Amino acid sequence: MTFTKKGWNTMSKEKLPSGISFFERYLTIWVLLCMGAGILIGRFFPGVRSFLEGMEIAGQNIPLVILMWFMIYPMMLKIDFKAIKNVGKHPSGIIISSIASWAIKPFLMFGLATLFLQIIFSSLIPVNIAQDFVIGAVLLGTAPCTAMVFVWSALTKGNPAQTLVQVSVNDLLILVLFIPIVQILLGISNVVLPLDILVLSIVLFVVVPLTAGFLSRVLIIKNKGEKYFNEEFVTKFDGVTTIGLLLTLIIIFVFQGDIIMEHPLYVLLIAVPLILQNTISFTLTYLVSKGAKLPHDIAAPASLIAASDFFELSVAVAIALFGVDSPVVLACTVGVLTEVPVMLLLVKVVNKTKHWFPTPSYKG
Repeated sequence: MTFTKKGWNTMSKEKLPSGISFFERYLTIWVLLCMGAGILIGRFFPGVRSFLEGMEIAGQNIPLVILMWFMIYPMMLKIDFKAIKNVGKHPSGIIISSIASWAIKPFLMFGLATLFLQIIFSSLIPVNIAQDFVIGAVLLGTAPCTAMVFVWSALTKGNPAQTLVQVSVNDLLILVLFIPIVQILLGISNVVLPLDILVLSIVLFVVVPLTAGFLSRVLIIKNKGEKYFNEEFVTKFDGVTTIGLLLTLIIIFVFQGDIIMEHPLYVLLIAVPLILQNTISFTLTYLVSKGAKLPHDIAAPASLIAASDFFELSVAVAIALFGVDSPVVLACTVGVLTEVPVMLLLVKVVNKTKHWFPTPSYKG
């Protein structure tokens, strides 16, 4: 990948998907189906729940840890850290998106979750449950997405190199910013999370799959070539990721069935601050990008990355910290339910406002 006066122009299009898959487009429906399946299994086959509860080591549910790796490892395969060297060649979009993702969005999520779940909806949610929902929202909003943003960028004809660099930067920033920001925000509510479990969660669900993805990329490209890696090896994991996500959701709802059956309204109440956070984060970043006169193909991925959440990581950390039956996990899981329809709506907004921006920097 090189940079010329015309912009980033040698990134192979194979590195970004051409569009959204059938599974991704209807992810909300699959989540609802998994919710139903998990609730039915938990209610009519209690032995399954007991079996899963017995498969824990050091507070970690082993089947869920393995399934999380199935989901997160394929994402990490797409990260090319050689792209980091190009950060300084077109920095405006990276700077704007990074500030929005790390200095604004987590605090916005905390504020919205607190406002709605602990104040506006206080008559509908018990105090202790509301606090758990806020914790889940904070975990969800403190890590920007690293996978689906490749799809959102492709759907808006975003600059593929810019997307890759931003995602790579965010993966590195997660390692150093996720834990302190979560601790700061939850400390405001006098919630103290055990540092050792937080660190273990980041190691298990970021460091391990990130390292595995990096080594896989280096070794396979060295032996088989970049075309084989992008077009054949990475695509082999599409089905694995899908199966991992579906099975994870079913297991989560086996444990969450009681609270959902007793209080189905909770799902809708949790969704309100999550959707507002996605929308406000996007709007703010998009308008700042417009004010900075960024090309549309830079502004689009910068804003969509800032709006979306790394729900896989938030769910994994929530389970590690609080257990799979915690309301914290439910709040994170609602993020899986809402993300795709919200982001598809924002993609439509981006595509209808191209005329607001200068000529794209990328000719693909």
